[in-house]
Amino acid sequence: MATIAVTGHMNLTDSTVDKIRAALADLLATRSTGDLVGVSCLARGSDTLFAEAVLDAGGRLVVVLPSQDYRQAKVKPDHAETFDRLVAAAAEVRTAPHATASREAYEAANEIVLGMADELVAVWDGVPSGGRGGTADVVESARERGIPVTVVWPEGAERS
Repeated sequence: MATIAVTGHMNLTDSTVDKIRAALADLLATRSTGDLVGVSCLARGSDTLFAEAVLDAGGRLVVVLPSQDYRQAKVKPDHAETFDRLVAAAAEVRTAPHATASREAYEAANEIVLGMADELVAVWDGVPSGGRGGTADVVESARERGIPVTVVWPEGAERS
């Protein structure tokens, strides 16, 4: 069974969303879909696009929530329907041991995600993180652990 986790940018431009969606579909099509497990925290942007691609490929989705209040505290109204649909479609939902969404909760969720991963897909422009716990930090942590990282950043992709 191949367990592929995701990290990536939330702030993708509208034109980039379609490019990332296509690139993720192409990438997952090369994996054994019968055994595919995708792990995502379901943040807006890359995490959500990856989760949708896993389900579209016939894979099993595992959701990792950073905190018990994540849905109420951090999911914006314009993302709530998609978030709820993906949680409902998940084969499993895990929650990091934090009551409240915080930087520490996000880092704990990243640790859970990496602990499950045979591979990490990083929807990443290659720019270092601006603070603690960003996409670049997750990529670095995966590489330090020997987890293979596949970077997905199609030509012309941009962040908003």
